[in-house]
Amino acid sequence: MTAPLGAAGAPEIIHRTLLVQRGDAELVVRDLDGIRPERRFPAPWPRDYGSVTVSPGGDLAVFGGVHAIRAVDVTGAVRWELRHGCWSAAVCEVAHEAFDEYAGEHYHATADSGSAAFSADGRVVWAHVRANQGDGEEWLVLDAGDGTVLARADTMTVGSMSWHVAHPDPAFMGLSIGTGDEDAPTLWGRWAGGTLTVTRLPGEVLLDVSPSGEHFLTVDVEQSSLGLYRAVDGAELRRADAEDDDEEIWEYAGAVPWDTVALAGVEVEVDEPEHWLIDLGTMTARGPVAYPFPVWGPPRPVGPGTWCTVARDDTAVHLWALAGLPEDV
Repeated sequence: MTAPLGAAGAPEIIHRTLLVQRGDAELVVRDLDGIRPERRFPAPWPRDYGSVTVSPGGDLAVFGGVHAIRAVDVTGAVRWELRHGCWSAAVCEVAHEAFDEYAGEHYHATADSGSAAFSADGRVVWAHVRANQGDGEEWLVLDAGDGTVLARADTMTVGSMSWHVAHPDPAFMGLSIGTGDEDAPTLWGRWAGGTLTVTRLPGEVLLDVSPSGEHFLTVDVEQSSLGLYRAVDGAELRRADAEDDDEEIWEYAGAVPWDTVALAGVEVEVDEPEHWLIDLGTMTARGPVAYPFPVWGPPRPVGPGTWCTVARDDTAVHLWALAGLPEDV
């Protein structure tokens, strides 16, 4: 599939059904089935200044910025905005209210960043933000309709970046926070009955959740082993080690297209990456996937039985399925 904005930025597939690509001026959303018209959301700030996510229905975009999270509909109307501490807090002491106040300023353009994601049912938004007071960071659960804060938890991090991984059960969400050290955590959250509970997994990077939602897969920050965890309580079940010769390590991205088999990228000393099938029952490698043409980058999640790769120049997304699966897994 051709990326709608060319090489403006890496496209991705979210909620199994939406192709999204962020440029500096707009976000483009396409349905994979092509039934509905393409939607274009005006961006409140260039893409280097934050992150973006889209509702499962593709009708609301939430832009994470240096000073605020803003929900925008396809007309450009602001549904709600949540202001938070500046991600460039080390040098910024002003609560800027508009992007024009710091546009082009070096420390804002190179600031750290959080992220946001919709729950599977689109009713809440989970957001990793800087706290308004002090140097802390928070994980928030927000009402997707009006931005009301429903719950918050201290992440106990000083992060440089983060990303969310949604669960098919809207009560659960995963968050990985990059801090530049070996204790960089994954947080596994559950929002139910008005209560937020968070399990902390130090030194783990979250990759994907299985189609049934029973398990999730991680890689340790040293990229030496994959971890399989039980989603209901965040308990570790088993691990798979990479090769011992320092020439092969797991990538910081992977996919779990089947409940019993995952796809993990392996970094090797060649120009083309390898993607390995991992048996989740034994956490052993079955071997590499044989693609019909060279691919670039790691496998990325799409949905049950499918995954994708992004072209090296960011101009296309390739969807993949494997013959013989899942019957043979």
